[in-house]
Amino acid sequence: MKDRSAPTPATDRPWRRDGAFAYARERVRRALRPPVTVTPAGPEVQIRRDVEIPMRDGTILRANVYLPRDGGRRPVILCAHPYGKDAVPRRTRRGYRINPQFRILRQTGPVHISDQTGWEGPDPAYWVPSGYAVVNLDVRGAGRSDGVGSLFSDAEAEDIFDAIEWIAGQDWCDGGVGMLGVSYLAISQYKVAALRPPHLRAIAPWEGFTDAYRDFFYPGGVREVGFARLWTTVIRRVTRMSPDLGREVAARPDDDAWWRSLAPDLGRIEVPMLVCGSFSDANLHTRGSFRAFAETGSSVRHLYTHRSGKWATFYSDEAVAVQRAFLDAHLKGIPAELPRVRLEVRERADRIHEVREEAVWPPAGTPVLLHLHEDGRLRTDQPVTWGTATFGRRHAATFSWRFEEDAEITGDVAVRVWLSAASVGPASIFAGVSKWTDGRFVPFEGSYGFGRDLVTTGCRRVLLDAEPRAVALQLAPSATFFRAGDELRLHLSGRQLSPRNPLWGSFPALYRSSPRVTCTVHTGPGHESVLELPLVSR
Repeated sequence: MKDRSAPTPATDRPWRRDGAFAYARERVRRALRPPVTVTPAGPEVQIRRDVEIPMRDGTILRANVYLPRDGGRRPVILCAHPYGKDAVPRRTRRGYRINPQFRILRQTGPVHISDQTGWEGPDPAYWVPSGYAVVNLDVRGAGRSDGVGSLFSDAEAEDIFDAIEWIAGQDWCDGGVGMLGVSYLAISQYKVAALRPPHLRAIAPWEGFTDAYRDFFYPGGVREVGFARLWTTVIRRVTRMSPDLGREVAARPDDDAWWRSLAPDLGRIEVPMLVCGSFSDANLHTRGSFRAFAETGSSVRHLYTHRSGKWATFYSDEAVAVQRAFLDAHLKGIPAELPRVRLEVRERADRIHEVREEAVWPPAGTPVLLHLHEDGRLRTDQPVTWGTATFGRRHAATFSWRFEEDAEITGDVAVRVWLSAASVGPASIFAGVSKWTDGRFVPFEGSYGFGRDLVTTGCRRVLLDAEPRAVALQLAPSATFFRAGDELRLHLSGRQLSPRNPLWGSFPALYRSSPRVTCTVHTGPGHESVLELPLVSR
């Protein structure tokens, strides 16, 4: 007889209902009144608009340059992107009109910026009085820059190389250039840093993926058809880019040479790096950020981790202080003692367990293997008899483990399962780990402002038939504290584990589901299905 105290192997996703309506009310409230405060940039900031920067082929790119009123040479902070350098908050009779993403995507905390802050870029009202000049650059084919651009490409990196060297020769620059920014403003830093511009002194990619195929458009080979379609559609409408990225994504489901050409050679990066690795952006930047830290050729690199909102963190006092200390050290020569890794461990979305310094990522730990059993439990011992559990698009298979003592799970979680399917064909397999306390789902911050995420998730596209085969899934990096008595659940499904509903779901993230087929998990001798947890002893 099965132990009825454990969840049955085939179960729906119960966290959909647990606290969903209270969360939805909060999301609506923050959409109507996002906690974003905009103030005018002070008179000490001088603005030069549409400054022309010539490229090696004669094409003109344009930038807004922010300088101190008192003149003089300064180190420069550059950001380069396709979003339009002039897309800054606009004053209206009712206050400032802010980027609609601040409303569409739930904000976790207050954001304070000036009216000269470009989308996801450094705020000139802070950095100019701090002894820097700021350059906000429209990449080729975007904003007011000329030409036809190519996103993520070597050609775009060469343009930014030329911009860096041009900036370094201006009478308002002291010859040193650094880069800082979020998302695409982080992504654009990797390839140009690999080209090693002589006057690039440091980069600070704050949450940016490094592999467009593996991190965003086709993680694990599973196509993302939510935010990816929205983003490529917007880019098509507001920029001049070739090739059309949206069409290329649809036409290239396999990881071919074209996709490889978009990925930066991280090993060639030698300049000092401050990388932000967010545990709350597994649908977009998490994996790539940690890969950048691990694979860069730079001997001076720092990793700042967190699990909060993207913009609330980037503009927070603590994060800005770290950004400034890093840039001061490498552009001004001011000594700074920054940890190799700033590690933030969470108990839940709204509760930090610990922030500490580490020398390496991931921190030293002990891999713990938990075996899947037919009765829906995870155990340290292997099953001695064969068993099965099923899942599909409408239900998940769930396996449970209860902690007998406090534990920290920090690093990469891996799942290795033996699977078969009722019919031959490709299947999208989704895996996730959730936390439960006193029988209630514990939420964590996720991508796109989704505040009801699991601890970690992953997916993979595989070809299945009636014969069981071993399938490995690598879940996103995470750092989570479990107390004695807490429960960990492993979920396996044929579609994404979180709902897409814009009020209480992970909108706009959407991953292509499996066909309507039942998949079977096999356990027992010869079919070792396991969950591998990175247990950190404290």
